[in-house]
Amino acid sequence: MSAEQVPPVTAVGTPRITAGFDEYGRLDLIAHQEVHGGFAALSSGELIGLADRIELRGRGGAGFPFARKVRAVVDSCRRQELPPVIVVNATEGEPPSWKDKAVLTRGPHLILDGAALAAAALDAEEIVIGVADDGVGQESLAAALAERKMPAPTRIVVVPHRFISGEGGALVRGINGEAHIPPGRKVRSSENGVMGLPTLLSNAETYSQLAIAARLGPWEYNAVGMPEEPGTVMLTVGGSATAPAVVEAPSGTPLMEVLEMCGADVGPGLLVGGYHGKWVTAEQAKTIKISRKGFAKVGGTLGAGMLIPIGSKTCPIGEVAQVVQYLAGESAGQCGPCRIGLPDLARAVTLVALGGNAVKEVRQAAGLVKGRGACSHPDGTGRFALSALEVFKADVEAHANGEGCGKSVRGILPLPYTAEKGARKLALDWSRCDGHGLCSAVAPEIIRLDHNGFPAFPQTPLPPWLEDGARKAVNVCPALALRLTEPTPAK
Repeated sequence: MSAEQVPPVTAVGTPRITAGFDEYGRLDLIAHQEVHGGFAALSSGELIGLADRIELRGRGGAGFPFARKVRAVVDSCRRQELPPVIVVNATEGEPPSWKDKAVLTRGPHLILDGAALAAAALDAEEIVIGVADDGVGQESLAAALAERKMPAPTRIVVVPHRFISGEGGALVRGINGEAHIPPGRKVRSSENGVMGLPTLLSNAETYSQLAIAARLGPWEYNAVGMPEEPGTVMLTVGGSATAPAVVEAPSGTPLMEVLEMCGADVGPGLLVGGYHGKWVTAEQAKTIKISRKGFAKVGGTLGAGMLIPIGSKTCPIGEVAQVVQYLAGESAGQCGPCRIGLPDLARAVTLVALGGNAVKEVRQAAGLVKGRGACSHPDGTGRFALSALEVFKADVEAHANGEGCGKSVRGILPLPYTAEKGARKLALDWSRCDGHGLCSAVAPEIIRLDHNGFPAFPQTPLPPWLEDGARKAVNVCPALALRLTEPTPAK
């Protein structure tokens, strides 16, 4: 993966965060200053006041008010008599999302401006910027840091490009040298974050929006977008779009306007909010205005701004099954709902895709993991699967009848690993298998036994971090029935 894979960037109306991208491609410090100009430093009170007036919320998915985060850190610093750490989450580990990477590769100084504003206002001990190990943005960020002086020592921390590595608690753990997985209990980074210090953590777009607001001031910033949700929103449009792009649009822009400018065939449904988001129907999509409130009206979520139309030529159930299998493999493996429950959910959804009447099993598996995980991963995965059953009801019925929907799985929902990219799959020789069950005992996160006592597992490529477990299952099979396939050579 490289910076060349970042989709094109465009805007509805006058761009703010993406200003200068068309003219300069990537903005170095001189170009950045020419396009955006300078800004004045803020006190902690002024920083909180600005964030409050522009209704700034985190753009990483949760939408938590930024001003409340800053207040919590300030209060914690005073109470503990400790300096804070500023953390920028630029990991963007979710496969369909590119908005933060677009800014990271083409406008990195805007992210650094926002981090610098916060660090100066709070007199921070350090600034830490988390990026993924996928090779996108790290070089651009390092070059930007070399061009300027930051108000506090600043370092880049590279984390594994996994779905769960960008979760706030997982990122803090990774920065602290621990496993890059969410903590097993609720830990507030504002109280105990990087190196045990109060930590202000938000994502790359959030800091970029802060930098824009510091230059414009609240009145001019709020002149664009909806009064209750002012400013612009960064979106990633993929899926069936013939011209996939990262789009900057004012809040309140009709969703269909953005989809049409990207040549999107919505088909029967649209995924909003990413792989922890929700599917909405094509009819619902026509009513949505881009905002948290607009998506909430149809039971959806803006999340991190991912819009993925499925298209009319794609088998939605097959695509959904592959993603649920991927999400099951993304488990941190530290609690039962993830380690056991998500593979059960993946198998049930796969059975629906293969023509089985397993809707009841899907609902049961999703219900068993709801609200029971150590993080939001089980709930988000269940929501993704259950909403697909509702939106693609006609396709589910067609599969259950054994006829299938007549459409193919085309990889419309992107995955970070495929057979062509070097991933392996488990394969079973049914003529050899005697149902000993040892494989499921050593690798329960991959293999479970079906009602007849034979192994059942996803037919999609294995995540690299599950290969060791799969290899153990192969090695313990007394009948030599299991094997790992070799990767498909790249063409």
